[in-house]
Amino acid sequence: MTHEHTPVRFDTKIAVLLRDDLESWQRLNVTAFLVSGLGSELPEVIGEPYADADGTPYLPMFRQPVLVFEGTKEILTAAHGRALSRSLPRSVFTSDLFATGHDRDNRAAVRAVPRDRLDLVGLAVHGPRNAVDKVLKGARMHP
Repeated sequence: MTHEHTPVRFDTKIAVLLRDDLESWQRLNVTAFLVSGLGSELPEVIGEPYADADGTPYLPMFRQPVLVFEGTKEILTAAHGRALSRSLPRSVFTSDLFATGHDRDNRAAVRAVPRDRLDLVGLAVHGPRNAVDKVLKGARMHP
């Protein structure tokens, strides 16, 4: 029997890896965009809707924490390759997306660059804890 205050340990992990040379506003923007991709494609990561004591409804959110990491461009590139080789669900944000204004242009900017030449500034992954840990090798928790 699980007690209400017993910490929950999830079998999976949601992680965002940001390039360590981003401005503060870029880190926040990239993180928000990246996790939206996971939430839209992986319904199992979304919990139940919220409501306050007055019954005001709120949208559901992730059912587990999102861990945010940072690393160099090289660490991000390696993590991207490991996520691909493990076929983990992932979303990417490239430096080109800072110059676009909407989803259609974002998708076109990513589509225009071969996978091994993407200028990655962010990556989000979801999967078994140990697989995500291996993808993030060399990265550190975001301060």
